Amino acid sequence: MMQEFKDFIAKGNVMDMAVGIIIGAAFTAIVKSMVGDLINPFVGLFMGGVDFTNMYVVLAGEVAEGASLEAAREAGAAVFAWGSFVMAVINFLIIAFVVFMLVRYVNQVKEAAAKKEEEAPAEEAPAGPSELDVLLEIRDALNK
Repeated sequence: MMQEFKDFIAKGNVMDMAVGIIIGAAFTAIVKSMVGDLINPFVGLFMGGVDFTNMYVVLAGEVAEGASLEAAREAGAAVFAWGSFVMAVINFLIIAFVVFMLVRYVNQVKEAAAKKEEEAPAEEAPAGPSELDVLLEIRDALNK
């Protein structure tokens, strides 16, 4: 079992995966900020200023009219926070689209690099003397 584990760790795919996870964690902060700070305000504006985050239904407990979701939870009420779910779905779709565009761009760059590599002419080996040149050299050497 230890040998299998060593073989698994020694494979290049594990290192690629580790790098991907680290880059993904760093990229998550950027995407969250983009979605929360740049895109969601436009979504709210498009939806008439509606903020789904504070949309909920009180299942049990007492909550003041118009209280935020956080205030309802702090009051100990059981709430069905459907607005948070809707915002999570919207955020997921936006993030999925951003990741799709990123992957699409990376694939285009890879294809362009592969195409450029294919188009590059292969270096030809320098041509040596032809058979006739060799025979003429032999003739000249014999005549001396």
